[in-house]
Amino acid sequence: MRAGVVAATFVVAGFVKGVTGMGLPTVAMGVLGTLMLPAQAAAMLLLPSFVTNLWQLFAGPSVRALLKRLWPMMLGIVAGTVAAASFIAGGGGEWAVVGLGAALTLYAVAGLLAWRFSVPARHERWLSPAIGAVTGVVTGGTGVFVVPAVPYLQGLALKKEDLVQALGLSFTVSTIALAIGLTREHAFAASDLRESLFAVVPALLGMWIGQRVRGRISAQTFRRWFFICLLGLGIQLMARASSVRFI
Repeated sequence: MRAGVVAATFVVAGFVKGVTGMGLPTVAMGVLGTLMLPAQAAAMLLLPSFVTNLWQLFAGPSVRALLKRLWPMMLGIVAGTVAAASFIAGGGGEWAVVGLGAALTLYAVAGLLAWRFSVPARHERWLSPAIGAVTGVVTGGTGVFVVPAVPYLQGLALKKEDLVQALGLSFTVSTIALAIGLTREHAFAASDLRESLFAVVPALLGMWIGQRVRGRISAQTFRRWFFICLLGLGIQLMARASSVRFI
């Protein structure tokens, strides 16, 4: 039964990514976080996330230019993730579940309110590594890659295709950094690799379906319901962890 739930989760997560260009680790962590410890869920999503984000990263021509512009942010992501990975791998898990729920809730609220801000070019030099480090800490603590990286990248006034590639770059680096962090904390073993490999096919299937139907559905309506579902997941995770902690 667990294998079926995991497969269905990654089909849905891949579908969301196929439609929106993001959301696979967010959906996977949100759903799997209700079934297992965040460290287990994070280990399981590593290979599906890496494969789908690498696909997204190299789908366009701007990889070199984006690396030249965003490398300070990527270094910050790696440093923050590796430093904070002990939190998600710490064992007990209640605070990691609360952190996961809080990250999902914050991201969902930001999406529903359509928060947008512009990043002046003169501030990128110091803001990029800072945003990267904060994103890394959130990634290492919860397994969620999107806060605050996604709003920041959206504020850089990138072309649509470049933004999609920049998101792929950020998520790919976050995935690699999380794998390094979990390995250093002895929270990623051979059995986790097998389960993660099992999840690649349903994730790719869902992504393929999402890409095929992307032009047939209202992106705005889909995103709204996506964020509503994330909000519900985030609140449920925080409530569950809090009730366990204070019983």
